[in-house]
Amino acid sequence: MRTQTDSDPISALAEQQYGVVARRQLLDLGVTQRAIQGRLSRGIFIPLHRDVYAYGHRQLRLEGRWLAAVLAAGDGAVLSHRDAAALHGMRKPPDSRKVSVSAPTHRREIAGVWLYARRQLTAEDVTNVKGIPTTSPARTLVNLAPMLTAGQLQATLGEADRRGLLDVRATARALRRTKGRHGPGHERLSAALVAHQQRGITLVRSELEERFLDLIIKARLPQPALNATTAGYQVDALWPTARLVVELDGWAHHKERQAAAQDRDKTNRLQLAGYRVLRFMHADLVHRPAQTAATIRAALSG
Repeated sequence: MRTQTDSDPISALAEQQYGVVARRQLLDLGVTQRAIQGRLSRGIFIPLHRDVYAYGHRQLRLEGRWLAAVLAAGDGAVLSHRDAAALHGMRKPPDSRKVSVSAPTHRREIAGVWLYARRQLTAEDVTNVKGIPTTSPARTLVNLAPMLTAGQLQATLGEADRRGLLDVRATARALRRTKGRHGPGHERLSAALVAHQQRGITLVRSELEERFLDLIIKARLPQPALNATTAGYQVDALWPTARLVVELDGWAHHKERQAAAQDRDKTNRLQLAGYRVLRFMHADLVHRPAQTAATIRAALSG
């Protein structure tokens, strides 16, 4: 039995592409310019970018927005930078609705798209994830390095490793291919790779923990194990030799009495097990980083 998708190549294409189609793809299917214009006038095709349309609806998944931006940038374009990292699962999707795409330098500006020149991209630098052309994990890390703090970069390497995406040799090759770039990105990524190889996977669950890791790195304190388990509890940061634990409390923390009581019980039991426990709020990391670092340094040396 033939389904509607089987008999309608436009529907089949849109289904494969998260509800997104490009004019050039429609022409390749034999759809005439007149037929495309007719569907536009009837609202069947909804313009997203020049010559890129949503098919029949405006509500697109994130993957649909990503692919629409890549299609709008034309042949050879790939998703890149923060959006590529999110597609690979190495970082959460960026808050901005503007999509990052690397494309040949002659491409025009596109509303809603950050366009980066892809002069130096090689076959090793590109891949396809979920049907979306994108930079490889290694090249994505190189592209991200100037945009992230040291803590964010370490956390991203940890997540990439956890997902089986971190190829240190491929990342080193990508660094060499872009050696002439200016800025701190290459040095930062090289340092993060060394730290990762020395300490293993750094798993970070929140932006607050990334900020805490940044504070530790900038203050040149010994790096703790994050989200480690000790005395039967998972703690935010642990220095096992110093028997020091740090717990981080976000904006919404302690809104419920039960949560506060559980934290008190956790702190008491850790202290009975011989650990010193320090607690810091979001404001301590943002507004009092030097004081926070000094407190941790004193606890480590005490």
